[in-house]
Amino acid sequence: MRIHIGGDHAAYELQESLVAWLAEQGHEVVNHGPRHYDAVDDYPVFVLRAAEAVAADPDSLGLVLGGSGNGEQIAANKVAGVRAALCWAPELATLAREHNDARVLSLPGRFTTEEEARAIVTAFLQTSFSGEERHQRRIDMVRGYEQDGTLPDLPR
Repeated sequence: MRIHIGGDHAAYELQESLVAWLAEQGHEVVNHGPRHYDAVDDYPVFVLRAAEAVAADPDSLGLVLGGSGNGEQIAANKVAGVRAALCWAPELATLAREHNDARVLSLPGRFTTEEEARAIVTAFLQTSFSGEERHQRRIDMVRGYEQDGTLPDLPR
């Protein structure tokens, strides 16, 4: 699988570790940076490039990392067609894929060990969207809003 990765200084070491580990697992890893540690780098540069690459590559998934993962998730979700989920446990990664068809995983590097990160990433990569009608309906509602601001009618 092709995996696009982007992050920042707060998760730089974890990102580098995951890039190597994913390649060892046989994945095609596209590292959008950072390429070296810089304590004042700006995550949007790297995260938005990774998210754009996922949006343009339907057969890929993405991984974004930061200190908390919050800013990275927010930035990735600004890219049309991308659904990014902040996950700190494998169960959340599974649900993000099964229920939300998330294609980008955001990891909180300051709160996730390398072992935990590998378990979360594994769950994310090994899980597919369930395709259940209720989940697709909800995704379609969000997509409609994203495309033209359409809000669903309130339930009666």
